[in-house]
Amino acid sequence: MTKISVKNIKNEKVKDLTLNDNIWNIEINDDALLKAVKLQLAATRQGTHKTKTRSEVSGGGRKPWKQKGTGRARQGSIRATQWRGGGIAFGVTPRDYTFKMNKKERVLALKTALTEKVQAKELIVLDNIELATLKTKDVKALLNTLDLAGKVLFVTSEDSENLYMATRNLGYAYVILANEINCFDLVNADYVICDEGAVKYIEEVLG
Repeated sequence: MTKISVKNIKNEKVKDLTLNDNIWNIEINDDALLKAVKLQLAATRQGTHKTKTRSEVSGGGRKPWKQKGTGRARQGSIRATQWRGGGIAFGVTPRDYTFKMNKKERVLALKTALTEKVQAKELIVLDNIELATLKTKDVKALLNTLDLAGKVLFVTSEDSENLYMATRNLGYAYVILANEINCFDLVNADYVICDEGAVKYIEEVLG
C-alpha cells in the first residue's frame, strides 16, 4: 500500500494517509494519457476556420481572353486557383476536432496521471486548504512554506472562494474542484495540492 504524509498549511506533518493502489499506483499507460490530453485540447478548438473555393469567390464569370490565338495559356476564369485573388484548392473548412474515447480509457488515463504525480513526489496532501483571507500574498506565503516552485494545481473537495480569489491573479496557480479533475491540468502542473477530502472523493469515484 502506498502511504503519503498529510500536512497542514504550516508544512507540519499531521498523519499518514494510505492511498488506494488501484488508483494511485497503477502501471503507467502513456498512450491512454496522451490520447486523453489530445482529446481535451481538441475539444477547446472552435474549428470555425474557412477558406473560399473558386465557386464562392465573387467575380470571374467572364473568360479572361479567347481560347486560341493569343499565345497565352488558356484560362476560363480569373477566380481559378492559380490566379491571385482566386479560390483556394483543398482549403480548410469548418469542422469538429473532437473524437471519441472509451470510458475505460478515460479512467485509465486519469489514473495514470495521478500515479505519475505520486511517483514523482509531486502530490501534496493537506488536511485543509481553506484560507482566512482572499489576499494573493497568503497563497504566495503558503507556497513558500511548502517550498514549491513552478505551476501549482489546487484540488479542493468543496468551494473555496478565498483560495480561488487569491490565486486568480497568479499565472502559475490554479484551483479546481475534485469533480473537475482532468488529465491536462494534472500534466500541466508541476505540483498538485489536494485536501484530504478531495483525495477521498477521487478514490470514491475512480475506485
